[in-house]
This record gives sequence, C-alpha cells and structure tokens, in this order.
Amino acid sequence: MSPTDEGVAPGRPGIPPRWTSSAKEGIGTSASHQSRVWFTISHGIINEVYYPRIDQANTRDMELLVADGDRYFSEEKRDTIRKISPLEQGVPGYKLVNSCKKGRFRMTKIVITDPERDVLLQKLHFDPLKGKLEDYGVYALLSPHIGNRGYGNNGWIGNYKGTPMLYAQREDTSLALASSAPFKRMSCGYVGVSDGWQDINTNKKMTWSYANAPNGNIALTAELDLSTNDGECVAALAFGRTPDDAGQKARSALLGDFDKAQRAFVEGWTESRSLSMDLGKTYETGFDLYRVSNAVLRIHEEKSYPGAVIASLSIPWGFNKGDDDLGGYHLIWPRDLAQAAGGLIASGDIEQAKGTLLYLMSTQEEDGHWLQNMWLDGTPYWRGIQMDETAFPILIADHLKRINALTGLDTWPTIRRAAGYLARNGPVTQQDRWEEDGGYSPFTLAVEIAGLLAAGDFAEEKGDHGLATYLKETADTWNENIERWTYVRGTELAKKVGVDGYYVRIAPANADDSELRASALVG
Repeated sequence: MSPTDEGVAPGRPGIPPRWTSSAKEGIGTSASHQSRVWFTISHGIINEVYYPRIDQANTRDMELLVADGDRYFSEEKRDTIRKISPLEQGVPGYKLVNSCKKGRFRMTKIVITDPERDVLLQKLHFDPLKGKLEDYGVYALLSPHIGNRGYGNNGWIGNYKGTPMLYAQREDTSLALASSAPFKRMSCGYVGVSDGWQDINTNKKMTWSYANAPNGNIALTAELDLSTNDGECVAALAFGRTPDDAGQKARSALLGDFDKAQRAFVEGWTESRSLSMDLGKTYETGFDLYRVSNAVLRIHEEKSYPGAVIASLSIPWGFNKGDDDLGGYHLIWPRDLAQAAGGLIASGDIEQAKGTLLYLMSTQEEDGHWLQNMWLDGTPYWRGIQMDETAFPILIADHLKRINALTGLDTWPTIRRAAGYLARNGPVTQQDRWEEDGGYSPFTLAVEIAGLLAAGDFAEEKGDHGLATYLKETADTWNENIERWTYVRGTELAKKVGVDGYYVRIAPANADDSELRASALVG
C-alpha cells in the first residue's frame, strides 16, 4: 500500500497551487466531537476540507467530471446549474442537485460528515437525461492541499486490505478516497500537466493510470462504476495520521449504513439547535436564515479548543493565494470571536458565549492586549496592533455581567490588564479594523471608549474607585475629542451629497486640519 517508484506521473511539481473561491454556499461538520472534519461548498462541489483542526485545510476541491468517450466533456463546477438545500433547517448537511446546462444529466448528492469518524461522506446519484447510464463515464477528481499547502503533497494508488483507494500524504497527515462502487480506473498526476482533468478533457475518457505523483501539486482521479447500483454510490474521503489510519476509517464508513449516519448527523444538530431560541422563518432560498446563522457560529468553533471560533472557513481571494498564505481566514481574530460571542448571547446560548470569553481570557498577552490574529494555540500569525481587539473582550464580559451570566469566571484580572493597555496606548491604533492604516478610527474609538467605561464599572464593583474614576474620565476625554480627531467639514464630497460634514474612516495621528481633510479624500 506504500508508494512505489513505478508509474510515476510526469510534470512534477505541477503548476503553482492556488486555493478556490471564498464565496461559500455551505459549510458543515458533525455536532459530534468524535468527528474532526469540517467541509465547505461552493459552485455545487466540495471545496476545502479541514482536519484534524479547523485551521488546517487539506483539500482545494473535489468534483465530478462527466464524459461520453467521444466528444462530450462536462465539469461539475462550471457546466451545471446548481441547487442547494439543507437536510433540515439549522442542520449543516446538504442536498446538492447539479443539472447539466445542456440537459444531458442530473447529479444529486447528499453531503455529511460521519458523526463517528474523521470521514466526509457523499451519497451520489447520477441520472442520465439523454441516453443511457452506460453512455457516460463519471469521474471523481480530488485536489489535496494537505496542511494548508498545495506543494509537497504525495499521491499514490493503493488499497486497504483489498479495498482500492487513492491516497495522499504530507508530513503527518494522510487522506484516503474510496467508494462503495468499484473504481474502474485510478490515476495520480500533477495539476496542469498530468492530472485527470487534462486527460479527460482532452480524450473524453480516462486513458492515464499513473500510480504515483510524489512531492508536488497533485490531483487524484478515479472512474466510478455506477452500473453496479443503478447510478448510485457513496464516496468516502477519510483522514488520519497515517495512510492506514485514513484507509481504515474510509473502509469502516463505507461498510456502515449511510442512512443511519445521516440520521445521527441530523439528530446531533437537532439537539444542538435546541440550545437557542426559535425566531426564524424559511425564505424563498429554502433556508431559515436565523437557523443558518446559529449553525454557522457553532460550526466555526474548534472542537479541541472550546470557545475558539475562527473568523471563516475560507481563504479570501483564494484564486490568487497559494502556499505563501497559510492562514486565510481560518484563524482567530479576537474581534470576530467577540462578535460571535455576541451572536450566541443574542440567540440564547449563554454557556457557549461564556466559553468564548474563557478562551479569550486564556489567550490574552501579558501586557493586556490581544494579538491581531493567531492560531488556535495562541501563536501569532500577523503581528499588528488593533486597539479595538483589546476592547471587545471587555464588552463581552460586560454583556454577560449584565445578564448575570459570569458565575464561575473571575474576569477582573483580564479586564484590568486590557483596560490598562488601552489607557496607556490609546486612542490611536496602529491598524484599523481593515488591517491597513493607523491613526484615529471612529470605529476603534467607539469600542475603546465603551470598553473603558465598562472596565470602570468592573473597577467600582471591586472597590477600586480611584481606578474606576480614571478609566471613566479617560473615556470621557476621548469621547469629547472624536469630532476634533475624525470629523471633516466643507469637503467636495460633503458639498456633493449636501451635508455639513462627516466622519472619516481613518485620520492620521496629530493631523492638522489640512491633513485631516486630505485623509477624507483617501478614506
């Protein structure tokens, strides 16, 4: 089952790797902590799949290709009209229906993760709308990007105890792709040169069978024998620390009952859904947006770091991002985390909101501030200072205090350090919330002032009246100067829209009037 040197694909290392669209149509994971796989969907197909943590992407995408062996070729993400619907409202498992734009076939997929294993499952049904099932070849195409990297992946054809599989590995993470339907043919190649897309697009069928594609930007391809079950099969994409680990999980998932796994997936999220209020309604899209929002917040929490909610399961501008951008948005931004906590409080899930505050308390820097963004264990990614990110955790603690939900948490040491950092280093911020410019930001000022006032209330409760007075007076002083720092009058824009003036997005520190007006033109 180990890689061999026979049948090595040509074209190493392949074209430079890139990620895919960040315009996600769906994201999901099991409510079970036993399953450590998260997935994303756009353009009707699987995109990044994360394992064993929510900050570790391992695939670029996985789609199906269809060809007739003669003149016809169709790529699922480009050549179909797609429709997505939830398995149930507030449950992040999906039914995808992708219909050929030329009316030749319809592809229906049910996408879930196995609640008991590190496996992504897709139940596929292929319906020929023109011709017969045997007129078409259907091919699975998978692009591994293990450990947040496209280069350095190793792919090979293998088997786990007699079950054929396609494998990929990089460092200490492996994946295995297997199917309940037999694979007619398998191949590993380098993207842009010897991958299955190149082969099938050119030849309208699969003609290459490379056994190995070591150390590159690779793609794995398999032809599905759908004739064995009337156009239906289950595909398992499994992950593990070793190839055998992934292979065992894939085989076990396929030997099990998919319908039972689907029921367990839905029931897990139904139980989780009961923790929040029911305020929603179903829109014309088929989604209850309130339930979607609640699920999105919970999906983005890392299962091994309670309370750690990443910013997004995506890589922004992914088509232009490669191995030099490891973090994407699957990092902790304290601002985003605090706003997620606010959403959890609003929906009634107080305990999970307390978990996010506890995580923030554990990752506060010694001097009182929080990092611009970080990996789950608190290791910095970017190293800028954004003052609002130090104020937001104070506001979450204050929000929980106002609803009598801080029982069991001693937040005062955290709040005192954060307020001290704000008072010593504010109100100017090194970077605004858009992570570009420094100076006076109305948004940052608002959060800083509110944070100092809230910290003052905490100080009063602790009997430190001198500190409380200092924090509140500092907040008042900053509040009185907001207009002087950030408000402009008489600009061309103000005249154009017929207003006296407006607040600029960012103003340079210690700017005179001419510099402030100039910043209005830029901001």
